[in-house]
Amino acid sequence: MKIMALADEENKAFWDFYDPARFKDVDLIISCGDLNHRYLEFIETMTNVPLLYVRGNHDRSYTDQPPEGCIDIDDRIYDYKGLRILGLGGSMRYKMGGDMYSEEEMDKRIRKLNRAIVLRNGFDILVTHAPARGYGDMEDLPHRGFQCFNDLLDRWKPKYMLYGHVHRSYGAQEFRRTRDHAAGTKLINAYDHYDLTIGDDEHPAHGKTGSALYDLYISLQERRSHEV
Repeated sequence: MKIMALADEENKAFWDFYDPARFKDVDLIISCGDLNHRYLEFIETMTNVPLLYVRGNHDRSYTDQPPEGCIDIDDRIYDYKGLRILGLGGSMRYKMGGDMYSEEEMDKRIRKLNRAIVLRNGFDILVTHAPARGYGDMEDLPHRGFQCFNDLLDRWKPKYMLYGHVHRSYGAQEFRRTRDHAAGTKLINAYDHYDLTIGDDEHPAHGKTGSALYDLYISLQERRSHEV
């Protein structure tokens, strides 16, 4: 499965000078936030590829103008052909406003998802806007990562974490495209865009998570779809 991850800066080759070849064989597009809603709408329309997104700290316009045709995965787990994708958008709170959270508020969001995670026997990709604390974040409060992301990775050990928020222009010392987390998760800064290929052996087959209840639910869903 080929995934294109996006974050923070619109790429002219995907918009002003759209080239369909750039999306050849892409199966899924994931936005990690801070992107114009029209940009996401344009890409989804031109590619006809499912586009999932979380909100960045500059995406308050999504409240009134969400990206049409795209799928909001904030505070939920989205199952794409067996790939379990957990979304947690927003940044550290550094002023009043939406899509910003204190450490305690982000931890509360995670705890609310615990039942859904357990039901699915974990997740394969964590999609956030902000980084995990100590992994590609910065010391200033607006760009500081969340410690509770580290706790989440330590507990569930997903294969990948996609995030944004820290731009290449902030300096080479802070920006690095990929990092390895102590839990074994590959951390990927999706600034602008990043192409990720995931093998079938890197996630459970659809409806084969090992969770009897969730796998039964998927089986019943598929049976109903075939009967329609």
